Amino acid sequence: MLSRLGALLQQAVETREPSVDLLEAFTEHWKGITGYYLEATDESIPARQTDIPWRLKQMLDILVYEEKQFPAGEAGPCLEYLLQHKVLETLSTLGKAEYPPGMRQQVLLFFSRVLGQVQHPLLHYLNVHRPVKKLLQLSGDRLGSGLEKEEVQFVAVLCMKIKQDPTLLTYLLEGKSIPNGTTVQALPAMEEGTEHPSGTATGSPRAEPSPPRRDHNLVTSLVGLCKSKKSRVAMKARENLLLLVGLAQETAAACLVRSSTLCPLLAQHLCDLYSTVPVGTDPADVLTMERTSWRSQGAGDGAVAGKESLAAFFGWLDYLDELVLGAQPVVADAVAEAVEEMFFQGILQPQLLQMSELAVLSATAMLVGTVRQIRAPALLRRLVLFLLGPDQHPESPRDASHPLRTHLIDRCNHLCDELLQKPHEHITRNLVLRNLEARGYLQQTPLVPEERGPPELEHEEDGLDLEEDPYFTDGFPGASFGTAKKLPSGSAPSGKGQVSEVVSSFLCLVPEEAKTSSRVEEGGYDTYVHDALGMVQACRDSAAPWGWPRAPRPLDSCHPELVFYEGHFLKVLFDRMARILDQPYSLNLQVTSVLSRLAAFPHPHLHEYLLDPYLSLAPGCRSLFSILVRVIGDLMQRLQRVPQFRAKLLLVRQQLLGLVPGEQMDHTMLFKGVVVLEEFCKELAAITLVKGPPEGPP
Repeated sequence: MLSRLGALLQQAVETREPSVDLLEAFTEHWKGITGYYLEATDESIPARQTDIPWRLKQMLDILVYEEKQFPAGEAGPCLEYLLQHKVLETLSTLGKAEYPPGMRQQVLLFFSRVLGQVQHPLLHYLNVHRPVKKLLQLSGDRLGSGLEKEEVQFVAVLCMKIKQDPTLLTYLLEGKSIPNGTTVQALPAMEEGTEHPSGTATGSPRAEPSPPRRDHNLVTSLVGLCKSKKSRVAMKARENLLLLVGLAQETAAACLVRSSTLCPLLAQHLCDLYSTVPVGTDPADVLTMERTSWRSQGAGDGAVAGKESLAAFFGWLDYLDELVLGAQPVVADAVAEAVEEMFFQGILQPQLLQMSELAVLSATAMLVGTVRQIRAPALLRRLVLFLLGPDQHPESPRDASHPLRTHLIDRCNHLCDELLQKPHEHITRNLVLRNLEARGYLQQTPLVPEERGPPELEHEEDGLDLEEDPYFTDGFPGASFGTAKKLPSGSAPSGKGQVSEVVSSFLCLVPEEAKTSSRVEEGGYDTYVHDALGMVQACRDSAAPWGWPRAPRPLDSCHPELVFYEGHFLKVLFDRMARILDQPYSLNLQVTSVLSRLAAFPHPHLHEYLLDPYLSLAPGCRSLFSILVRVIGDLMQRLQRVPQFRAKLLLVRQQLLGLVPGEQMDHTMLFKGVVVLEEFCKELAAITLVKGPPEGPP
């Protein structure tokens, strides 16, 4: 019996002895740190050359070891001592004083390791999150310029803890105290004031006043570190900010928006990077840049003026895009709104509407790059509405409700092509579809042929005057020639003929004497089929969620009394297309590129209006095919006045292909326009082939 009792006593001593020794060792190390400030005489000795780092390491090891000796959730004596004696508060003050030199680095490391390795919940305690906030407030201090590595490690631990318990975000962002109603996990009570009061701020007189330093917190620290010149630091900070904004809890998301300057900080940095792009940056450098990824560090090319600043701007824009894409909806909308107000409206809009042509070209190029970069729905929606406005009702010729939209359409540049590649229905509806909804371009009632005879003439017939061509009804409101041969106007999207007939109509538009593609290798229209497959499929994928109809709207449900207006966008495109023989080569490429992409969309009205050669057009209306026919008629008359036009036309094509060196000659713009016209007709034929079935209408 006595031996058994002795064994029990020995076991009890062994279980209690370590905790007593641990607490004694812990307090001795802490007193050794505080004693240094009483005994030290040389203030220039760096902290790393003292015993402070070693003592902090011993304190950390004791806390970690002690925790393993107690049940989960129960605080040991050393942890209680840490909280009751405000050890972390004192350390944060010493770190702020930066004495001895390098002390702040040691404090940051200790905080990071304690919060990261001790599993017991700590950030709920006032004596923990208050010194943590004090350290965060120092992130903008000039003394911390060389501590980015330690700072990002510190905030990364905090973000990890917040991910585990999103309620902690309120503790680190609110300036004075926890808002009423915030529920926190019940923790063992320490001395009075070690836990945050659950009531109002009046119960916490010792809390630091927030207004003077409220702007410095976890969010400002993260955003500041995101701008670091050290790529690893910036990368880690950005990844942790992505983690923070992706918190699914609505309360945490609302706190992030309400209690921090996250949104204006992110948008302001975008504006700052935009302002660093040199004024004289060549727009071509912007337009030829590939899509930038923020994860690619050091992508700038210093050999080209402005390339590094361009890479920095578009890299940050790509980061914001990914942030909005993965953020909680409340945060995503708030960030997108800030970007719209501060960057789109505050910077881009004034530059796009100014009078300086060079400045407008530069701003437009940056806008094209911005459109190319953005994918996040919340950000894309803001951008689209900023550029085009919200209107979806049919336009009128004098409609100028959104000046920026009108201005951008008038320029008709790469922006239109980039916009049409974005998966947002409002783009096609605002630019085109709202004006085609009623199919007002169709002849509503069949007309009686005039006495000039039945219009069986084919438009390929030699010697046919323009006024006798059945496709030239546009521009002659009172004319009825050629309309009687048309089939009923309630057509399917692919027109009245087989797909092969429609393809032939486009391929036969340009007369043989004006064609040169057959004189070079791979000059057939089949070379466009592969590209057309990709473009049509991309348009179908984008339009799949939009619920577009598969067949045109029945004519009996339309309103024939409405006067058809193609809309400002199509008007500009059609006007430019009509002048294809007298415009610069680059402009012709832009116009035909936009029209090809429009034709690739699967909406039946768009298909009908752009790709059906057999439409019975209403008086005064024009279609893409009728414009092409008119251009061909003008072309044949002009070519007859140019000596040796076939040889010169072939030479220009070879120059454009780089087969022969370029040389100056008369009518170069005309010949380039003919080449573009021929290639455009082949592209439209390829799109028609890809969109329609092999035989018969769809």
